[in-house]
Amino acid sequence: MLTIIGCGNLNRSDDGVGVIIAQRLQQYLTQNPHPHVSVYDCGTSGMEVMFQARGSRRLIIIDASSTGSEPGIVYTVPGEELETLPEPSYSLHDFRWDNAIASGRKIFQQNFPRDVTVYLIEAANLGFGWELTPAVQNAANFVFAEIVKVMSKE
Repeated sequence: MLTIIGCGNLNRSDDGVGVIIAQRLQQYLTQNPHPHVSVYDCGTSGMEVMFQARGSRRLIIIDASSTGSEPGIVYTVPGEELETLPEPSYSLHDFRWDNAIASGRKIFQQNFPRDVTVYLIEAANLGFGWELTPAVQNAANFVFAEIVKVMSKE
């Protein structure tokens, strides 16, 4: 089973790119069903990422990044390079997808995917807004096509 999760905030321009790609993939799957593929829009809920990934063999996470690099650059990173245990907190909003990977492995053990890939798309604008910038839209189209190729192999 392959689980694909888009993360981000649709109200913050390029930060919504992961969610937008996930929604496009969900639409794609309605026309091209793949019985071993699930796609979720988890927004900013790291806890939901952890629970939706449970039971999968493989996990793909898509999100925006803000490293100061050229907008639209796509980083494909193994999940184990990004996973971190959460800092003690009283707010679930502080529990991010990188925490979900580490915590999911610890809590669900063999029932959590070992094969995790993260697509990070460098944002140009994280301010309020609903539109992706052109560079991030182009990157979103590229990542969408790459993931469709991965899905076809499942």
